[in-house]
Amino acid sequence: MSVVSLTPRARLLDAMRIALVAIVLGIPLVGLYTSDSGGVLQLHTRWPLLAAVVSAVFCLRLAQTSLLGGLRTRLQRRAAARPLLRSPRPLVQPLGWLLLIGALALPLLFSGNRYVIDIATTVLIYVMLGWGLNVVVGLAGLLDLGYVAFYAVGAYSYALLSQYLGFSFWLCLPIAALLAALFGMLLGYPTLRLRGDYLAIVTLGFGEIIRLVLINWTEVTGGPNGVSSIERPSFFGLTFGAGDPNSFAAFFGLGHSSSQRIVFLYYVILGLALLTNALVLRMRKVPAGRAWEAVREDEIACRALGINITNIKLSAFALGAMLGGLAGVFFAARQGFISPESFTFNESAIVLAIVVLGGMGSQLGVVLGALVLVLLPELGRNFSEYRMLLFGAAMVLIMVWRPGGIFAAREPSLLWSRLGRKARPAATRPVNLEASR
Repeated sequence: MSVVSLTPRARLLDAMRIALVAIVLGIPLVGLYTSDSGGVLQLHTRWPLLAAVVSAVFCLRLAQTSLLGGLRTRLQRRAAARPLLRSPRPLVQPLGWLLLIGALALPLLFSGNRYVIDIATTVLIYVMLGWGLNVVVGLAGLLDLGYVAFYAVGAYSYALLSQYLGFSFWLCLPIAALLAALFGMLLGYPTLRLRGDYLAIVTLGFGEIIRLVLINWTEVTGGPNGVSSIERPSFFGLTFGAGDPNSFAAFFGLGHSSSQRIVFLYYVILGLALLTNALVLRMRKVPAGRAWEAVREDEIACRALGINITNIKLSAFALGAMLGGLAGVFFAARQGFISPESFTFNESAIVLAIVVLGGMGSQLGVVLGALVLVLLPELGRNFSEYRMLLFGAAMVLIMVWRPGGIFAAREPSLLWSRLGRKARPAATRPVNLEASR
């Protein structure tokens, strides 16, 4: 039975059940805690705090079913009465331009705040990774749990090429991208016949294989010690070091500041992210990109239509891996040090959560998902004891209220026009019942 159609008594019982779940989960998380007293571990209780949390959960659940249920019903009826569906395009474009302007102006607005620029750079790295995984998961419908492997391939490609061959950052960008795309095809070829959970298990194993190779191949990768002293990117040959006559500050007659390199790296990843977005949007309009979405919806029908499923899946894996490799190159250049511990399954889970939370297939949704998942832990630093609890609760609430993602509605890839009429999204095309009879 839907929550909206529950009777008052049933709503009260439903809130009591949710409060019971809160009690079971809250006893080990809130009600009990330990402390070290002279080398002896002591157990303490916080029953009043637990009672307050359970009461709040009960009241919120009751308010949800009582107040928001009726509001949801009215919105559904109003939406059903509309003859045409609205396109998300009027909302996507202004919000996208607003985010772009804010991203361009952020270093100017926070010129003296290195922490904000560092956080924004981290957000852009995850945005770029999310757009790459969105090609595989959101558009092609292939569940990939080992995406961090391509991230690691790009990072180690730049680190090793720079250390052993002296290649620059800009020269390593296309090389690392091609190597990551090659690894994407190597992963995609043996998994062409797999779907769903089986594909997820194989990709998860591939990610762990790459990590174990990086740990054990100590002669090349440095093993657990990683690779250090990675060359920083330069601005047309100008470095950002102090006291260097060939530095950025000396060339333009500016005073040396450590924030110059931070701002430069921010604009580098912003440029890479914009190129990634333009590439993915362009690919969605060509036949290969449309075939990705067709394979996601019905692979059997695509085979019947003569679509080469092998090439389509391999192209999705290759493009997604290439974008992940580019993000890995920048990550290595920004950190100056990488190790296998930077490329664990946790990174794949975070990127996948960004795609699902933002809305699979939505470019703008990935940006919003990255903002939520990266900024929430930073905002929760003042509540260090409950940081991960608040983070998990926020994710659960978002998926309950928006099960399709923050930006579930996305602009259709195909538009139609007829007899000179203005092009409209295919989903908003009115149905003429009289003509169809």
